[in-house]
Amino acid sequence: MPDESRAADAKHVRQHPLKIGVSGIRGVVGEFLTPALTAAFAQAFGTYVGAGRVIVGRDTRSSGDMLQHAVHCGLLAAGCEVIDVGILPTPTIQIFTGSSGARGGLAITASHNPMEYNALKLFGPHGLFFNHYERAELLDIYHESAFKHASNDEMHSVRSDRETPVRTHVERVLKLVDVEAIRARKFRVALDGVNGAGSELSVHFLRDVLGCELHAISVDPMKPFPREAEPKPEVLGDLSALVRDHHCDVGFAQDPDGDRLAVADETGFVIDNDEVLALAVDASLARKTGPVVVNLTTSAVIDDVAARHGAQVHRTPVGEANVVEIMTAVGAVIGGEGSNGGIIHPGVQLCRDSYTGMALLLDRMQASGKRMSELAGGLPKYHRRYGKVGFQHGRLGTVMQTLEKAFPEAQIDRQDGLKLMLEDGWIHVRSSNTEPILRYAAEAKTAARADDLLAAASKLLR
Repeated sequence: MPDESRAADAKHVRQHPLKIGVSGIRGVVGEFLTPALTAAFAQAFGTYVGAGRVIVGRDTRSSGDMLQHAVHCGLLAAGCEVIDVGILPTPTIQIFTGSSGARGGLAITASHNPMEYNALKLFGPHGLFFNHYERAELLDIYHESAFKHASNDEMHSVRSDRETPVRTHVERVLKLVDVEAIRARKFRVALDGVNGAGSELSVHFLRDVLGCELHAISVDPMKPFPREAEPKPEVLGDLSALVRDHHCDVGFAQDPDGDRLAVADETGFVIDNDEVLALAVDASLARKTGPVVVNLTTSAVIDDVAARHGAQVHRTPVGEANVVEIMTAVGAVIGGEGSNGGIIHPGVQLCRDSYTGMALLLDRMQASGKRMSELAGGLPKYHRRYGKVGFQHGRLGTVMQTLEKAFPEAQIDRQDGLKLMLEDGWIHVRSSNTEPILRYAAEAKTAARADDLLAAASKLLR
């Protein structure tokens, strides 16, 4: 077979029309995720949750308005009453879904994925992601086209509520921190809102609610994303410059739907996401000790921080829904996913929330009297490395067996792909929840060992 044909075939294998994972359904708009498909999924959702109120919101993607109308149509066709909250962060939509007595909620957002993607994130009556069983039942309804078709007498309307969701979200976050002490410090804060769903709320929250001197960029929800959607260190140069230019105490960056948080210290250095989560865990455990839940790819720095407070750490497969499920089961006081900047506090909502993260970190700075660089510098040091490779179905079992044989001394965790735990580090390989790729990560206490572990995994996977 010619090389060109092989390349075309490999590309074809890796493309998936839609990805259905622990958080919902997503795909490339126009090519795979269409208005007709979106309306059908929304009608299946409305059929599953039953007649009643359903909360609908979205991020700022150009396809959002189109898909929002499609979702409204599907829900109305199933006999639901739609409460549209407009452009709001996903955690705000989840909180309002859970607090308003709604039958469920839908956020139209592809989160950290590129602009050409969009998605439906599905929430039950408590504002939580559907679990595996609920999602399976919903998909059965969709695939069998077993939709409820509301009669004329059963038809409801679309109503709007832009204020209650924001007020409820802010009130819950403020209960976690010493608001007056934060206001008294008058922190100088830089913000990169990526022109996302949190743009307006973030400005209000930091400037008006917490009394910060705010220097913000990319907070216009009518403009496109100015950088890659995921707030990774390599794309946050403008935030770092903003911190330095205005002598800020800290810098915050969000993803387009406002659930992920990246943090820069007062020098403009972007702190590793795992360390951001560790600081939030430390701040939370200082107020109340209890179980901590994180995913398998999150750094061992969490174990060290939890040990300081006598707290136990539980680990789950990657995915917010997986972390939340175990948080609920063990009564966790905090949890999250360090690898993607997700902080979850049950006092606000069992979901990733960048606003909880911002408040906890500002509170920690004011309570300790330390700069952000000092707080991060006081954490045990680990080195992490990440990689990814195209994923062909049918090869996963062989790949995992090869990895196990290469590290016979490792302790093994198969909850999510394969995690090999070694005396001086670990390797974790898993299939992505959102893209047709294999993700792999390595961690060790020295940079050289982390490089070696990642290189070994990369060689075997490729």
